[in-house]
Amino acid sequence: MNAENFEHWLRHQGYRVVRTPSSYWYEASRGVYQAFPYQWVIEPPESELRGLLRSERAIALRYSTPVSAPHGMISYHVVCEDPSYDIATLSRQSRQNVRKGLKHVDVERISIDRLATDGWRLRQETLARQGREGAESEAWWRRLCESAAGLDGFEAWGALHDGELMASFLAFRSDGCYSLPYEQSASSGLEYRVNNAIFYAVIHEAIHQADISQVFLCLHSLDAPSTVDEFKFRMGCTARPVRQRVVFHPWLAPALNRLSHAALRKLVAWRPNSPILSKIEGMVRFNLEGRRGLEEQVWPECFAGRREEILQAASGQVGV
Repeated sequence: MNAENFEHWLRHQGYRVVRTPSSYWYEASRGVYQAFPYQWVIEPPESELRGLLRSERAIALRYSTPVSAPHGMISYHVVCEDPSYDIATLSRQSRQNVRKGLKHVDVERISIDRLATDGWRLRQETLARQGREGAESEAWWRRLCESAAGLDGFEAWGALHDGELMASFLAFRSDGCYSLPYEQSASSGLEYRVNNAIFYAVIHEAIHQADISQVFLCLHSLDAPSTVDEFKFRMGCTARPVRQRVVFHPWLAPALNRLSHAALRKLVAWRPNSPILSKIEGMVRFNLEGRRGLEEQVWPECFAGRREEILQAASGQVGV
């Protein structure tokens, strides 16, 4: 399996996809292109970026680049790369939560069709808990799932209690990486720790397969609160340091500064339920921070205690 299958999935959903020497890109929103596969860490030359912005008449590009790169905001990928990942490697509290969850649900593969139908209710409840109501639609969700049906590499997982779907994953297998781009769960299952059960079971199953060296869960979000990834870290995942770079079209770049960003933040505070405004603010914030040196940036909380190690890695003294 390779990135071309992911490309087909995006095209089936109606996204515009382009290929450059360094990566694939898709138009995630109007005029904004995201590099994929998401786990790739790339260093495209400035000429390639300028060419893509011009040829696609794009507003902005977003991609992950090494911590040693000269530009980009200090950021992370949430991953599991521990081949010995097991319930014994989790904290005592997490072990208890996993065991409680596995007593309440059975975790197993489900059909993509079931994910498309029953999964939407779980998706709605998850977005509500994250304060992102209205960020997605049922039509978008069904198209996302149905576009994966029949494509090699795509799988769906469910946590079921008496036949009822309580949590689910859409997964994609490609070139040694098992990606879990979408997870959703019912609020009624939280007290039974169904999230713990499905995260543990799916990660454990994937990382112990001979052809998988990494389970990739997500990018550091543009707009979600920092707490959204805390659960994943408690479940034994780690923050792999990268720099995320957002590059705006040269015509827009001069207007992006601390003053315009402050105005954007006021707009977001005035309309906190606007996903579009939140994403724009996030892109501008990533762009402005990414222009500064690593030492001057605001670091994610998950890197507490690791700052010097990562800075040394960025200077080529050690690895991370």
